[in-house]
Amino acid sequence: MDVTIYHNPACGTSRNTLALIRHAGIEPCIVEYLSSPPDKALLRAMISAAGLTVRQAIREKGAPFAELGLDDPSLPDDQLLDVMIATPALINRPFVVTPLGTRLCRPSEALLDILPPALFSSAFTKEDGEAVLDAEGKPVKD
Repeated sequence: MDVTIYHNPACGTSRNTLALIRHAGIEPCIVEYLSSPPDKALLRAMISAAGLTVRQAIREKGAPFAELGLDDPSLPDDQLLDVMIATPALINRPFVVTPLGTRLCRPSEALLDILPPALFSSAFTKEDGEAVLDAEGKPVKD
């Protein structure tokens, strides 16, 4: 199965998502988007495919969001996309693309929506110890 993750290795959620992909037996195409950001058309397509608005795909925390005045609701999507490409830290992460769909995997369990359940047959826990899958590979519900 072809899977691409737009990854930031410094981000725990991104690391957990990558580990969950690998737990499913898949070695994804890893795009470290901070050094290789998607172009504007691809970013727009991923955001749309994930069912998000451009504003929902902007990272506010830990990024120069406020400093750049991006909280101005009058800014058009094209301008926001241009700023996201110029400053990739503003792209929320991680985006994952599979044949079953595209998701912004925040939380990392959102990945389960776009991978076949049959790929999971054992327990998986996040770096912090939070259980995601039980011993049978079924999602753990809170």
